[in-house]
Amino acid sequence: MNDYNRKWIYLIILSLVWGSSFILIKKALLGFTALQVGSLRIVFAATFLFVIGYRSLKMLTFRDWKYILLAGLLSSFFPPFLFALAQTQLDSAVTSIFNSAVPLFTTVVGITLFGATLSRRQFAGVFIGLFGTLALILTGMEFDPNQNYWYSIFILLSALGYALNINIIKKHLAHLSPLAVTTGSFAIACIPAIVVVFYSGFFKAIGSDVQMQNSLWYLLALALLGTAVANIYFNKLIHISNPVFAASVTYTIPIVAVLWGIWDGETINLYQLIGGVIILLGVYLVNRKKRPS
Repeated sequence: MNDYNRKWIYLIILSLVWGSSFILIKKALLGFTALQVGSLRIVFAATFLFVIGYRSLKMLTFRDWKYILLAGLLSSFFPPFLFALAQTQLDSAVTSIFNSAVPLFTTVVGITLFGATLSRRQFAGVFIGLFGTLALILTGMEFDPNQNYWYSIFILLSALGYALNINIIKKHLAHLSPLAVTTGSFAIACIPAIVVVFYSGFFKAIGSDVQMQNSLWYLLALALLGTAVANIYFNKLIHISNPVFAASVTYTIPIVAVLWGIWDGETINLYQLIGGVIILLGVYLVNRKKRPS
């Protein structure tokens, strides 16, 4: 299978897995605090990755670790906390929609800090996708004004972190295997996360809190599938494609997340569905191959 076909398969897998992560965060928050969800998600994912990928860490040089440190903090440590905090006030579907800012941030960061170049068609695709995202946001605010949309700032900060991480991996860590990059990033993120778990009250409450015990299964699924496995596939996607294509997965994630939200009783209207179609058009334009002359 060539890289072109493989990157679309990875895009579909990540859309399904990460699109399901938002409902898992929502269910985990029923029994845990936002700090507990974020820190335990990192610790569980890091443990799993270390078991399957500790040998890959031998590939990392001192220079690699400098960039792994940045990647680990930007994409593996802060976002799990920021997403959990955002979903204490926002629906899971709405949170996933705000996350669609990643491709735009990736483009801006790539051009301003990493010397990336994009065609006019790719620029058009990015902004069409952004337009679809804004349509989803605005119709969501009108349809359900009771949510605190200021908490979307946490998602936008995560999106900026992901954008920096994508460009760092593509420029400075492309020579490493996706497993080595993912394991190294979570090894960095795990150290402060363990401290947060210790002081969060998790160990005192887990033995007697039934709701926490029930939510633990959602948190485990989030950590192992939605974090550890998904990040391996995402780093594979970065290796075989360009940063904008890798970031465009955040345009398709909301489609899956919105469907899960509807299943869980969240509401959506026709205009939000139209916005989803516009997003898909943007993804297509960004990634369509140029026809040979």
